[in-house]
Amino acid sequence: MKYSTTCLMLMIILFFAACAPAATPAVPSSPTPLPTPTTIPTPVPGALYVDPKLELGSISPLVYGTNHGPWVAVPFGMMPAAEQAGVTIVRFPGGAWGDNNNLKPYQIDQFITFCNQIGAIPSISVRLKNGTPEAAAELVRYANLEKGYNVHYWSIGNEPTLFAAELGEDYDTVRFNREWRAFAIAMRAVDATIQILGPEVHQFTANPAANPKDSAGRDWMIEFLRANGDMLDIVSFHRYPFPKQRYDPPPSRADLRDNAQEWDDIVIYLRSLIHEITGREIPIAVTEVSSNWSKAIGSDGSPESFYHAIWWADVLGQMIRQRVFMVNQWMLASKAGQGGWGLVGPGEVRPTYYVYAMYKHFGSQLVYAASDDPYVSIYAAKREDGALTVMVINLSDEEKRKPLQIEGMSPLAADTWRFDAARNAENLGQQPLFTEGRLVIPPQSITLYILGR
Repeated sequence: MKYSTTCLMLMIILFFAACAPAATPAVPSSPTPLPTPTTIPTPVPGALYVDPKLELGSISPLVYGTNHGPWVAVPFGMMPAAEQAGVTIVRFPGGAWGDNNNLKPYQIDQFITFCNQIGAIPSISVRLKNGTPEAAAELVRYANLEKGYNVHYWSIGNEPTLFAAELGEDYDTVRFNREWRAFAIAMRAVDATIQILGPEVHQFTANPAANPKDSAGRDWMIEFLRANGDMLDIVSFHRYPFPKQRYDPPPSRADLRDNAQEWDDIVIYLRSLIHEITGREIPIAVTEVSSNWSKAIGSDGSPESFYHAIWWADVLGQMIRQRVFMVNQWMLASKAGQGGWGLVGPGEVRPTYYVYAMYKHFGSQLVYAASDDPYVSIYAAKREDGALTVMVINLSDEEKRKPLQIEGMSPLAADTWRFDAARNAENLGQQPLFTEGRLVIPPQSITLYILGR
């Protein structure tokens, strides 16, 4: 491949090298100087392109997270699947439960035991609605000083953007920002090493006009960054793109396919707000995310469907590309009547579970990769064993045949893993890369190629 602008390459390296560093699970991240915002890689016409020399920074291990809570349980027979899922961080208690109930010390004990069992980092949300700073500080004291659990990641409340309706009063950005700050000060007074996430707003998008506003028309994210950006460690939000209106039918495959294009833009927009308002880089977390906020099941695009897994693999790839620090999928387990969100169901794993099985083999160092096809995505990384990994996702209903150009390499075969309608994250072993000089990419598929070990 002829790359005509060496300068562009160097600029891209600088773009990503300046982004928020991924912390190891045991060490909190720290703010860094103002970086140049991330960008979407420039596609190469007609080809899938990878340049392993263009290293774009470490991939945070916390992007492979989920949510869990006291109202759900992993069935005993499904614990081995939960342990093998590859989940790296668990937010607890996920959703509104933590703002409607007081979290008890024994529930924290059980949660920490559970995290240890599945090999995940804990993240705890304290009660804001009808809660107190003193109660929140006491949870930090119990977890980290009395019990020595060393919980680094804490959030304050869940979706305060909805409190006005839930409380039946005018809960606005001014009140939230004041209360959030009082909680953060009290919690930090107990343990100054904790990392605090916020504002945990719902339905944040790249469209300023559509983002949550209070009764006076003030934007929740903007006002929060203005008021509390100085105390904040990680900027967090939630996003469920469907249903757009309460009584809309479940999304179709086409709806998910088109939605998959929005996620780069969301992170780029939020990062620009952070830079503009706070003047520094603050890591980003998407602490609740799925395709659907309702309990819809049984459609081609509902959360327990096969195609949902294809959509999620691409959305997660975009957040990895945009250097998001933490991602908590909604949710680890769910049973009948609780929606199809769970990676683990009552007696089976759901298709989205296999997305994590595929990403388990992805690398830890992001490298440049680009596609010019909106329905074929490519992500690439280097692993610690020296291998180059290339993830190709076909969102379309048709087989695609694409040339693959890897700068400095001319591989003919690769260790190949595939998730599609016939294979659940199956290791196909060493396979020829090309048919008549092109990758053959099955419809609705995720394929991981491992090269150069």
